[in-house]
Amino acid sequence: MAEKVNPTERELEILKVLWDRGEATVRDVYEELRQRLRIVQNTVQAFLRTMEEKGLVSHRLEGRTFIYQPTYQRQQTTQRMAEQLLTRAFDGAMDQLVQSVLSLRQPTKDELTRLEVLLAEAKANKGKASRKKESAP
Repeated sequence: MAEKVNPTERELEILKVLWDRGEATVRDVYEELRQRLRIVQNTVQAFLRTMEEKGLVSHRLEGRTFIYQPTYQRQQTTQRMAEQLLTRAFDGAMDQLVQSVLSLRQPTKDELTRLEVLLAEAKANKGKASRKKESAP
């Protein structure tokens, strides 16, 4: 099986539209992107064709209209990208990755609460994994 391709910055913008909508036409994507990016509809169409060749999106026909959907969900794509960043840029050092992110901006109160929950879950899961190893024959 071929290695999954990470989207470029512009492809990621298109994927965000598709993730939010579930599926969309070239025109739908264009209408949403043009509100925040300088882009023309033909460029969106070209990107979607390239993204389909890369396996990032697929389409179905409705009459003569192509309806595009993302091949992978947001979480699958972002997890793969995060894993590659962690491995390539930080040699697997999760604490350095988190420190780098925290140095970019101060997290909101809600983000800090969510991070605390994630850390507590990670600690609880690590304890469960350790106990399983100890009780294994």
